[in-house]
Amino acid sequence: MTENVVFKLDKDIFRENLSKYTRKAFQMLPTLDEPRILDIGCGSGVPTMELARLCNGQIIGVDINQSLLDELTKKIREAGLSDRVHTLRCSLVELDFPDESFDILWSEGSIFAIGFAKGIKEWRRFIASKGFLVVHDEAKDTSRKCEQISDCGYDLMGHFTLPGDTWWKEYYAPLEKHIKKIRTDYSDPMVLSVCDNEQEEIERFKMNPSQYGSVFFVMQKQ
Repeated sequence: MTENVVFKLDKDIFRENLSKYTRKAFQMLPTLDEPRILDIGCGSGVPTMELARLCNGQIIGVDINQSLLDELTKKIREAGLSDRVHTLRCSLVELDFPDESFDILWSEGSIFAIGFAKGIKEWRRFIASKGFLVVHDEAKDTSRKCEQISDCGYDLMGHFTLPGDTWWKEYYAPLEKHIKKIRTDYSDPMVLSVCDNEQEEIERFKMNPSQYGSVFFVMQKQ
């Protein structure tokens, strides 16, 4: 395992600080027995694994990045969940499942790639009758997004915001501390390059933290 991979795996630790909000959103849903869940844009699967802990359902995590899917597959295997949690390499703009295949569609930090209104409209057909869609997206145009939810055939069950200071305290500040330690412990140029890239994002956050808030939207298909 290269030092670069070690760094990326460690980064998930800080993303897991936000798992409490995945739990909060999931707890806004009614109890479902063995729900079929599609996690769209799952990445290395921090929310995917949290969903697996929260229910006894069948879960598919889809992402275009095979290296991140490989990390998730390793987590699934180590957790003994290979019988009900699976991965699939697929672009979120090329999803190909039968209509009404899932009871819950879940999307954390990925819908921006297709656009909020387009995403919830195009993904709707994959959701079973009276099923659910949970989207975690940037906190821009929240009022307009609430309107789009209704326009696209959903009932908004609720939404809540993670303000910028939450992202700083629970993600960016611990990550920055970790980056400083990595710089003292490793000399590999690839690792230092990753550190530089991550630090650039942190510096952008510091310049305008209010722009880094996010919102969970929990909705039900009409």
